[in-house]
Amino acid sequence: MSVVRIRPKRQITIPRKLFDELHLEAGDFMEAVAEDGKIVMIPKRLATKDEAIPLSEEEQKILLRAKDKIDCIKKDLIHSEGLNREEIAVAVKVGLISIEQAWWWTEEWQEGEREAEKAIQKGEISAPFKSTEELIEYLSKKR
Repeated sequence: MSVVRIRPKRQITIPRKLFDELHLEAGDFMEAVAEDGKIVMIPKRLATKDEAIPLSEEEQKILLRAKDKIDCIKKDLIHSEGLNREEIAVAVKVGLISIEQAWWWTEEWQEGEREAEKAIQKGEISAPFKSTEELIEYLSKKR
């Protein structure tokens, strides 16, 4: 049995033996409950920790390019570039994009997205509406 001291800010230190035995890490969450006059602390995992996916040096370079392209698409669609097949494969491998939506990130699809965005900016077509009311207001102005 280990004895711990409550610090001024209600903090305690978990003894190393218990910490290691429970495979705890700094930043982990604990649930604290009162049971029969005792404090019971239960380690909680808020998200499953997946194993790191091993990538070759080449795949790591490809992943960085893919991430840069994805960030650019999100920030500035008109001046962005879609992903090539290698970049999509690595991005899917690490879970950066889903396999079901990989087509959306291709250069061919992004070319169409850029054209649509330019048309929206020129006022040739409307942007997506957030509500029915917004659509009705838009249509009533068009008359």
